[in-house]
Amino acid sequence: MALLNFRKKETVPDEVNPQIESFLQDFSIEVMPRTAEKVEDFRELLPEATRVYIAHIEGTPIEDMVATAVRLNNDGYKVMPHFPARIIKDRATLADWIARYRGEANVDQALLLAGGVATPHGEYSDSMQLLETGLFDEAGFKHLHVAGHPEGNRDIDAKGTANVDAALQWKNDFQTRTDAKMAIATQFAFEAKPIIAWADSLAKAGITLPIHIGIAGPAKLQTLIKFAIACGVGPSLKVLQKRAMDVTKLLLPYEPTEVLTELSAHKAANPDFNISHVHFFPLGGIKTNATWAHTHGGAAAVPANAS
Repeated sequence: MALLNFRKKETVPDEVNPQIESFLQDFSIEVMPRTAEKVEDFRELLPEATRVYIAHIEGTPIEDMVATAVRLNNDGYKVMPHFPARIIKDRATLADWIARYRGEANVDQALLLAGGVATPHGEYSDSMQLLETGLFDEAGFKHLHVAGHPEGNRDIDAKGTANVDAALQWKNDFQTRTDAKMAIATQFAFEAKPIIAWADSLAKAGITLPIHIGIAGPAKLQTLIKFAIACGVGPSLKVLQKRAMDVTKLLLPYEPTEVLTELSAHKAANPDFNISHVHFFPLGGIKTNATWAHTHGGAAAVPANAS
């Protein structure tokens, strides 16, 4: 007789929660060139015209980034590559990347961020410097997203959020000087209440940029904890730590159902709430994330080949 009897978790809800379905409309997802290579057909997984971010990790050749962008564009997806300031050597390199994405993959969207490296490789150290070059505007980019951190960013503020908040205010002001549509794409967090409080604080500060909230997709608990620590996830990490202490849940995969249920209910009750979209980090795999989204998001997540 087994000492512990773990029941298989039921992953299919009795019916789709209409609030989650509405909240997941036009969700986005993130890939890397090496993870994209493992996907045989994105159209079997993602809805038509889904925005797909391509994460640019230090050491990834620009050729691999552009090739992934070409593939996704050919499949009918909106491609938004990362431009991490600290790994871009100089203006010529930035201009070359922009020209390649525009000319080869028809890209007109970008996520501008500082990047995870401690020491800049060249003359840029933050996304504001990239914006100030004017190169994205000259190339006709239509969407420029910037990074947000609901629980702060230890790389910028050792304590508190003063520098992060000031940077978001600068970016909010910048939107008035460009034709590009701007938004905040955030790091993932696991607890709804701090996310709501952070979003409300931005609105109170006069920041009008819409928020695309980062959500970790389904994954093994150990995988999520590893990524959360590496990415500097703050207080909401305790949600995972509490789960890890519960032996009945330790071997079950984490799913974002609870946090999205709370956020979607808040959005339904407050239609002007400044979180406008969900952005998935598929830490447990793209297919796993897409399956969860379709199961819980209904019509909002029907794959292109099934629609």
